[in-house]
Amino acid sequence: MIGSLKKFLKESYIEMTQHVTWAKYSELQSSSVLVLVASLIFALLIGVIDAGFKSVLEMFYGSF
Repeated sequence: MIGSLKKFLKESYIEMTQHVTWAKYSELQSSSVLVLVASLIFALLIGVIDAGFKSVLEMFYGSF
């Protein structure tokens, strides 16, 4: 049990330090900016749709 856990931890460490390709800081920054801009656009789109539905429902319920 202890031997297999030790082997797993050793192999995991080797995998993370020697085989994984880590992104550069500049790549992370540009990806973060892209996600931020896309999230803002998506939030604005959802807000516009929500306001449209609100207006339609207020007109509908106001007609009764």
